Amino acid sequence: MSSASGNTRHQEPSPRPRTHVSSRFGGSPLGKLAPTGTQPWIVLLEALLLPALALVLGWWLNPQDPLWINADFQWAWLAPMVVALRYGPLTGLLSVGALLAGWWLLQQGRYEQFPQVFFLGGLILVMLVGEFSSLWVARTRRAESMQHYLHQRMEHLIRQYYLLRLSHDRLEHELIGRPMSMRDALKTLRGLGSTQSDAQTLLDLLSQYCQISAAALYSMQGEQLDTQPLASMGAPSALDTNDPLVRQALETRKLCHVVQTLALKQQSQYLITAPLLDLGGEIYGLLVVDDIPFFALQEENLQTINLLLGYYTDGLTTQALAQPLLQHWPDCPAEFAFEMQRLWHMHETTGVPSMVVALEFTPTAIERDLPQQLLRLRRLMDETWLIEGPSRQLLAVLMPLGDAATAEGFLARLENWIHQKASTSLADAGIFPHQLPLSQTPPLALLQRLHEIADAQ
Repeated sequence: MSSASGNTRHQEPSPRPRTHVSSRFGGSPLGKLAPTGTQPWIVLLEALLLPALALVLGWWLNPQDPLWINADFQWAWLAPMVVALRYGPLTGLLSVGALLAGWWLLQQGRYEQFPQVFFLGGLILVMLVGEFSSLWVARTRRAESMQHYLHQRMEHLIRQYYLLRLSHDRLEHELIGRPMSMRDALKTLRGLGSTQSDAQTLLDLLSQYCQISAAALYSMQGEQLDTQPLASMGAPSALDTNDPLVRQALETRKLCHVVQTLALKQQSQYLITAPLLDLGGEIYGLLVVDDIPFFALQEENLQTINLLLGYYTDGLTTQALAQPLLQHWPDCPAEFAFEMQRLWHMHETTGVPSMVVALEFTPTAIERDLPQQLLRLRRLMDETWLIEGPSRQLLAVLMPLGDAATAEGFLARLENWIHQKASTSLADAGIFPHQLPLSQTPPLALLQRLHEIADAQ
C-alpha cells in the first residue's frame, strides 16, 4: 500500500509557476504595439509625432492636399484617432491641436480658407473614440484588478492544497521517524512574525522537518540583501551577493539549487537558495543553505522548503495589513481583518464592491447550535468571524467581490436550508440578517458596527 501511495505522490503535478497571459503575445508585432507608454514624455511624444508623421506622409503622397481635405477619405485623421484610442480624449485633443498646427504652417498665410467642417467633424470623431477608449480602459483595469485578486486567492488555495497533501503523505509514511507532523509545523508558523527570534524559530523548524544542517536567513533592505544574517544555524559561510545561485534566486524569484548551477557550468558555494515571497510577489528575504544531507536534496524536500517559506511570508503579509484593525479589535481573526483591508483597498482603486452579511442569533438559535451549522455553509472564498455578545452571537460573513444581489442570494440559500431542516423561516428560528456593504463603510467603522449589533440588548 505504501509503494502504491508513493507512486501516486510522484505522479501528481507540482505547483504551476505564475504566468501572465500577455506574455504569450509579447513577441508578436501587434503585441509590441498594444502596450502604452507610462511615462508622460512618451505619451506627449506619441501625441505629437503621429500627427507629424501623418502630415509628412500626406505632403509626400499628396503635396497639393497634405491633409486629404478634399479626398474621398481624410487619412490624416487616423493619427489623432490612434492616439485617442491609446490614451483617451485629452491626449487625442492634443493630437488634434498638433494636426491643426501643421495645417497652419502649411497654409503660409492663406488662413481665410480654414476648413471648419473638416476640423469640427474630425474633432467630434476623435473625442468619441477617446471616450470609448477611456470607458474600456476603466473596464479593463477593473477586470485586471479582479483577476489579480482571484489569482492571489488561487495561489493561496494551491499552497494550502499541497501542504495538506504533504501532511497526509508524511503522516502515512514517515510519521514514526519524524519529530513532528506537518500540522504541528503549520501551527508553529502561524504565530511567527518578522523578529529575529521568530526567524530563528523558522530555521529550527526547517532543520527538524527538512534536515537542513547549516543555513542562514537574510532580510531584504529595500532592493538589496542585508549581509548580516537575521538568523542562522550550524556554521554557514558569509553571504556572497555575487554568487550565481544567489543572483539566480533573486532574479527568477524561485527556489534554486546547486544542480541548476552545475548545468550552467557555474560554481556556487551554496546548495540551496530560496526567496521568501508573499502572494503579491514581494521579496521579504532569502534563505541560503550551506549544508544538507545528500539524500535530502530531492524534489519533494525542496518543495516542502518552498511551501513552508511561502506559508511563513503569507503570515507576515497578513499581520502587516491586518495590524491597524487588530489593534482596535484584538479578538478579530487575522485572516478576516487582512481580507477586509485588501478588499477595501481594491474598492478604492477600482470600485469593485464587497459585502459583509451579519447573522444575528438569539439565545434560542444558539441553543440549537445554529451558528456552528451555518459556519459550514459559507462559500469557499468567504471569511467568517463569530462574535460573542452578552446575550447573543453574531456571525459576520465577508463576501469578496459581492454586492447586494450576492447577499440576497446567500440569504435565500440560508432561508431554503432552514426551511428544509426545520420547516421554518430565519426569523422564526431566531436568525436576523444585516447587510453591510464594505464599499460604503471603511473597515474600522464596519467592525465597530458589527460589535454594536453583537452587544445590543
